[in-house]
Amino acid sequence: MPSYDSSRARFRLADRHIAVFAQLLDGDTPPEELWESLAELQRIGLVGTEGELAPLLRDLLGALADPMVVIQVEITGEHGPVNHGVVVGRDGVYSHDGWPGEDESEYVRIEPNTLVWELARKVNLHRDEKPEEGLPEVRVETTMAALDSAFVAVEVSGRDDEAPHAPVRAALAEADPGLAGPMLDRFTELVTSLNATWRITTAWDGDHDNERSTMIRALAVWDCGPAGYWIREQPEEPIMPGQVGPDSPLVLVRSHSAEVWDKIIDLLPDREEILIEGV
Repeated sequence: MPSYDSSRARFRLADRHIAVFAQLLDGDTPPEELWESLAELQRIGLVGTEGELAPLLRDLLGALADPMVVIQVEITGEHGPVNHGVVVGRDGVYSHDGWPGEDESEYVRIEPNTLVWELARKVNLHRDEKPEEGLPEVRVETTMAALDSAFVAVEVSGRDDEAPHAPVRAALAEADPGLAGPMLDRFTELVTSLNATWRITTAWDGDHDNERSTMIRALAVWDCGPAGYWIREQPEEPIMPGQVGPDSPLVLVRSHSAEVWDKIIDLLPDREEILIEGV
């Protein structure tokens, strides 16, 4: 059931409610499959009996209908994938947070200068120890097939197993014979200590070869708890449908929260990179 809190200008809405708003903004009658969602919005006063939209929706719907920047945050943890995001509009910046097992997200307006902090909060970025300068880069290289085998082993053994390392290590060694020694030990540790994987994707209209084009930047990270943060270099983001298969390489590079913070900042376009209609 959708709801709103006028004191904090926040809304709980599902994608189907957003679809109703889009239909009404275009002057159309929502199709039959959205009638129940329309009725829910009418019951709480966000839509009138004639399809008129409540004035307090103006800035939110303006940002959703004509965004300058759209940021998607996809997190996969113990309870499956959860989607969050931020929409940067001309008259406001709106953040939305999902919740495992629920189809509604909370939309709330944020100050533009808190955007990086908001993205860091969404991925639960915590300060960790920065490694000493000059240390060699730490990498793990295998295949997506090996990763799938490791995840199957985790599922079979159970995450609460006090000794999940042995079945995961065996699955990895069988799936990728080239993964051996310290690298096999390290990747086993990463899989068994994995808190979540996440990626942030930023999109906006920009200029490419003097033509208007959708510009995309993305960052994928493994949060491995006590084993730290690992940036996924391959498969390289953004990933297109059908691009990744079992033989695709998987490359993880050891990182730390300060570097991840800087890379989140790098995802955001400068104002001069954004093509804005009418400006």
